[in-house]
Amino acid sequence: MNKAIRLMLVSAMLFAVVMVAAAPAFAGQASQMWKCEMDDGVTEKQVMAMAEEWFEAATKVKGGENLKGHVRFPVAVNAIGEFDVFFEVIFPTFEEWGKFWDNYSGSTASKLEDKHAAEGVICPDSAVWEVAALK
Repeated sequence: MNKAIRLMLVSAMLFAVVMVAAAPAFAGQASQMWKCEMDDGVTEKQVMAMAEEWFEAATKVKGGENLKGHVRFPVAVNAIGEFDVFFEVIFPTFEEWGKFWDNYSGSTASKLEDKHAAEGVICPDSAVWEVAALK
């Protein structure tokens, strides 16, 4: 993983730690979304295969056992920037999100990032969100 990606990941994790510390007692699920870029010629089918490969490996990382995931292909959007697809994982709790990232470095899932970048998909930016269900 290159230095820029590591710096962004560390920044996102530090932001999330601050947010978890300040989260209310009724905190919902933790959602992390990445903005991803696809090289020309990469198909949605290939993106799905890469996402499923990463997702399967991620569920084997401690803290990721209960992950849910989504790939979001834009259909009608206004100004999302230079990104082609969003990848989202949802953790039932921020505690599980924290455990996952504590154990992510060196995992099979982390090693897939470089493989997928070489195959034409890179996801340099992410944001962590609290998901609160509506009644």
